[in-house]
Amino acid sequence: MDIRRRHLLGLAAAASAAPLLGGCGDDEPVLKPDTRFPRGPFGADSTAEEVTAGLDLSGRTALVTGCNSGLGYETMRVLALRGAHVIGTGRTLEKAAAACASVSGHTTPLALELTDFSSVVACAEAVEALPANLDMLICNAGINTFGELELVNGVEKIFVVNFLGHFVLVNRLLPAMEAAGTGRIVNVGSRSGYMQAPPQGIDFDNLRGEGAYDAGEAYGRSKLANALFSLALAERLQGTGVTSNVVHPGLVVTNIARTAPVVLREAFERLGPLFAKSPAEGAATQVYVATSPLLNGVSGAYFVDCNPVIVSGDHHMYDRAQAARLWSEAQALTADYLV
Repeated sequence: MDIRRRHLLGLAAAASAAPLLGGCGDDEPVLKPDTRFPRGPFGADSTAEEVTAGLDLSGRTALVTGCNSGLGYETMRVLALRGAHVIGTGRTLEKAAAACASVSGHTTPLALELTDFSSVVACAEAVEALPANLDMLICNAGINTFGELELVNGVEKIFVVNFLGHFVLVNRLLPAMEAAGTGRIVNVGSRSGYMQAPPQGIDFDNLRGEGAYDAGEAYGRSKLANALFSLALAERLQGTGVTSNVVHPGLVVTNIARTAPVVLREAFERLGPLFAKSPAEGAATQVYVATSPLLNGVSGAYFVDCNPVIVSGDHHMYDRAQAARLWSEAQALTADYLV
């Protein structure tokens, strides 16, 4: 489907599904090419198989969180298809094992429950015990809830799953990646990071539900946190050979809307396939950033539709002071589980 048709169909459905789309409006920020980094030949309609065509990933190891459905499953399938050894994680070992067994290639299932930092530590230790260096770490798993405030160990759940759990995982795996002197970390963000996050960015005084709760803002906050984490990580990794980038997969037909109100869920299920990306298209950007030879050494970028972009407008995506505070706050919240 061409971009113009997707746009027109998206406008037709936006009125009924706007909260699900991550924000709509006349003041939508403009995406401009980030000329600091190479642009490739792929775009919004490219698939994960297309962006890896001709690549031989034999001898390389990738970890993909949330491998049992949606973008994570397609990412694992294509990387394994190209010869990589893919470590696929699911909330339970049974879910991860079923997903891994259903694709061709070399895969290893591991349990990873992002709300349980002990599970995150156990997963990282299992990865470190494998006889291979980690070449790709794709932090894909995430949730989007539409209900009331839910806390996990005293912290808002979406923030825990989408950001804090991956913060622990990355920090546990970083020493080995730095020692190897190579590797790509791909953080899956979203346009919600600049379209739905609270006006002040990360509302640090509301992470435990101290103030008003808005599910859309909570999701936006978590995705802004992923972008800021990737930015701070890229700065810390300079000179190590390890890179960190963040991607927006696009609006994709997956099961992430399963907890939405019935009207929104039915609207998305019925209309989504007309204008949203397929999982094959949605996985393309994260697979491309994890594998493309054109991106060797590229770090600290934000990718949309397989290309690096700069987001204009009033937002906090590049707020380095907030990124530094986020890192400190995350360390304090997870101190018992870090190296």
